[in-house]
Amino acid sequence: MTPAPQPGRRRAHFVLCLLGALALVCAHAVPAAAGAPRTEGPRTPSPAAVDALVEEYREATGLPGAAVVLTHGTEVVHARGYGETPGGEPVTEHTPMAVASLSKSVTALAVVQLAEAGALALDDPVREHLPEFTMADPRADRITVRRLLDQTSGMSDTEFASYSRGRSTLTLRQSVADLRDVRLAAEPGTRWEYHNPNFQVAARLVEVVGGRSFADHLAERVFAPLGMDDSTTIDTDLDLPPSARGHVLLLGRAFAADEPRGFGNGSGGVVSTAADMGAWLVANTNGGRGPDGTRVLSAEGVRSLHSPSRVSGSYALGWSLDETSSGAPVVEHGGDLLTATAHQALLPESGHGVAVMANAGGSVAGAGPLAAALVDLIDSGSAPAPPTGTAASALDAVLLALGAAAVPLAWRGVRRARVWALARTGRPWWAVSARLLPYAAPPLLLAVLHEVVGRLFGGRDVAWFQVPYLFTSFWIALLLTALSCVAVVAARLVHVAAGRRRGAAGAAGDAGGAGAGLSGPDSRGRTS
Repeated sequence: MTPAPQPGRRRAHFVLCLLGALALVCAHAVPAAAGAPRTEGPRTPSPAAVDALVEEYREATGLPGAAVVLTHGTEVVHARGYGETPGGEPVTEHTPMAVASLSKSVTALAVVQLAEAGALALDDPVREHLPEFTMADPRADRITVRRLLDQTSGMSDTEFASYSRGRSTLTLRQSVADLRDVRLAAEPGTRWEYHNPNFQVAARLVEVVGGRSFADHLAERVFAPLGMDDSTTIDTDLDLPPSARGHVLLLGRAFAADEPRGFGNGSGGVVSTAADMGAWLVANTNGGRGPDGTRVLSAEGVRSLHSPSRVSGSYALGWSLDETSSGAPVVEHGGDLLTATAHQALLPESGHGVAVMANAGGSVAGAGPLAAALVDLIDSGSAPAPPTGTAASALDAVLLALGAAAVPLAWRGVRRARVWALARTGRPWWAVSARLLPYAAPPLLLAVLHEVVGRLFGGRDVAWFQVPYLFTSFWIALLLTALSCVAVVAARLVHVAAGRRRGAAGAAGDAGGAGAGLSGPDSRGRTS
């Protein structure tokens, strides 16, 4: 007959199962099947078709709110909002929302504007125009303006982990100053690495060379000429307007959540609307001219923005190159906050543009898959089925159930801690510690989880406070398990220590009594 598992074994099995769930949570979802091969050229879908696709996507994923714009040539074909903001207001085409890293393409355009004005050259060393840019590495003197914009400067998250170090950067000047003690991860111009400070330095360069704040430069040289009257740029995520705040998804439901503070001006600080993003897309597909013909950049300047170098691979200047399912070229860029996402895509051959802003974080209900579906709708006339949040919700339920199960198990372990300690009376400390060692795994994993996630994300800098936003259900389950393990270990150690003190006191008493019997007075009052 098979013996029943002991409580310690059940706990060990539970811990191992929970640790194994990390691989399931962090694995990428299997992509949906691509749309049918294109039999005709790209075509502009009707507003009704766009609305139907967006609403189907929202229903399938639980996305609470989104803003979408579709352009063709010099025209904004369709711009509309769907769903609600965290405050319950309807999202419209004029609702300000975060565009996150789409801001990089705006920063790149501002820099190229200065190059076209003769104020700098893209292949000039950055320090030639920004002397305050210093690093603890002499190779930094060879970083050119272009290397900032195509992310081949040699700077890296591995050398400068701005989020996990907890720096409270508030200005572009301070962002540049934060780099003074940092070394490069590679020789400039030899390796591509996505690193937000590249664009923060570029934005500070715009300030110094242009002689005005970065926000003023964008307002006067980019947003106003294009009629982007509701667009701006902010320093930190705490400056987001209420309508630009987002959600985290758990169990298929959206929960409003504030974005934790992080500095993003230049790299992710632009706040815009679907209507304004329409003008931005037109300028990028129309040789630098907006919907009314106003030019913000030359056609050659726009081509330089969309052209990658040999080193950067598919990454251009704040844009990235890809292909549609039919092989047509796409120029795009995504943006991710912890509570909101955005995506923009240009189809150069047909002159179409798409931008999506979504007020939820995560990959299931993010803007990227919705933008990709809209690109497929343009490119082939059909779009793949939207991703469903069912699997994610089921995984959330399993993980939360595992975490909840840890609580009664811990309560039982605490109540039986005295019995457990008595059963190990007389055993050496190393033997007792060895039995408790498996309980250290969840607390240790909780402590280093941000580093594990960073490695899963290709070496990106991930701070501990970001993990609950990225993997909410797993983090809750791991937290409950870690606290449960700590409680059980603490209770057992307390009882082991108490038992040993009692044993030591008893042994001392026995020794004292024995000594008294040997040296005490005899029946006649004499001592031996």
